[in-house]
Amino acid sequence: MRILLVRPRLIGDVILTTPAIRAIRRRFPDAELLYLVESLAAPVVTGNPYLTDVLIVEHRRGWDRLRDDVRMARTLRARRIDMAIDFHGGPRSAWFTWASGAPVRVGYDIRGRMWMYTRVVRRPRHAGPRHSMLNQWDLLAAVDPALVSPPTPETDRVEMTVDPSARASVDARLAAFGMTSGDQIVVLHVSARNPFRRWPESSFADVAAGLVRGQPRRWIVVVGGPSDRDAAGRVLAQAHARSGAEAAARIVPGEGWSLAEMRALMDRAALFLGGDSGPMHIAATSDVPIVALYGPTVPAQWAPWRPPHLQTVAVDSGPLPCRPCDQRACVPGDFRCLMRIRPESVQDAAERVLASSRLPPMSVNAH
Repeated sequence: MRILLVRPRLIGDVILTTPAIRAIRRRFPDAELLYLVESLAAPVVTGNPYLTDVLIVEHRRGWDRLRDDVRMARTLRARRIDMAIDFHGGPRSAWFTWASGAPVRVGYDIRGRMWMYTRVVRRPRHAGPRHSMLNQWDLLAAVDPALVSPPTPETDRVEMTVDPSARASVDARLAAFGMTSGDQIVVLHVSARNPFRRWPESSFADVAAGLVRGQPRRWIVVVGGPSDRDAAGRVLAQAHARSGAEAAARIVPGEGWSLAEMRALMDRAALFLGGDSGPMHIAATSDVPIVALYGPTVPAQWAPWRPPHLQTVAVDSGPLPCRPCDQRACVPGDFRCLMRIRPESVQDAAERVLASSRLPPMSVNAH
């Protein structure tokens, strides 16, 4: 039996499918399990021990995309897929699911695309937010009734395989900065693909400067992302200006890290601090303590999916009538869900986590 999982993008969303990958492998131990993903998020599932193969398609536009998609459709047909599951629900993923030619095709009840599936899963209508991982798990019930039992972060956590060469590269890069095994490393992720999730750069700089001041064994690695490559550099410059020469030497750039290196870095870190984004979910695949900032999104839907004994702190602005939102327009116009998160509250949460990784999971309203 050949089963195709379709989730082209994005990084965090692909990570949130990894519990489903493991569950399908448990149910079908002898199946060929294929995963279709775009190149940006491919490192998340490359090396996953439960997958037979990873099929990679580029994220391009126009005629290039059309050619890529037709070529991939031919590849899928040649693989003689028995079942295809669309974890995304977008136009492209729905088309891949249909074009695979699988006699069983599972997807959500999205208008204009349901005809491409043979088994349609209706999204539950809940009064409040529901974790995205559970929404994806609903698809498994349409695959086999044995997969209906809901997952837990303890038994089905998110995962990402650590590449040994990436680990060696990270160790070498950190050593080049002067870090040793006894130092405390804070990974500070300062950008986001979605502008609605970007906490002010000056606030990140305040936190970075505050965390290293008076802490000679603490280092800050400032990382960004392809959606806003210059953000890390701007935060780094501001943090240096605010921290003094001695402390500034321990706030270092993390540009150019691959996703595989980012995952390996988490195993060296004492804390990950950043917004609700792909790197936050990468951090969730490790045991590193997390301080996550939530603006238009809410932890109930997007919290790190991992065992509760691992220290995780959610920092937000508190209840707002416009939160969560669809992130297409800021109705109040002032991005208050982000602007009301104060740097001193974030630094305080970080210091508490760094002081003890055994505190229970908590939430901080930083307004």
